[in-house]
Amino acid sequence: MIFTKLARIVAWLALILGASQMLIGFAIAAEALGPYEQALARYAPGAANSGAVIDRGLYVLIFAIALGALAEISRSVRGSRE
Repeated sequence: MIFTKLARIVAWLALILGASQMLIGFAIAAEALGPYEQALARYAPGAANSGAVIDRGLYVLIFAIALGALAEISRSVRGSRE
């Protein structure tokens, strides 16, 4: 039961992190946060371009969805046993 609850918490945090990374990537690409190079250096240090930031956010979102689905499966299986 503790792992199911922990997985749900981690899934929610990953969902928030992934969505924020994608939003930052799109904001950098649209130059909403300032000039492209300066915004990239400030908000995504180490990233080659805004596409890399968007990709990283998408991968985290996919992980969050998969982990959340597994947590829901675990919760429903545990509920049917009791």
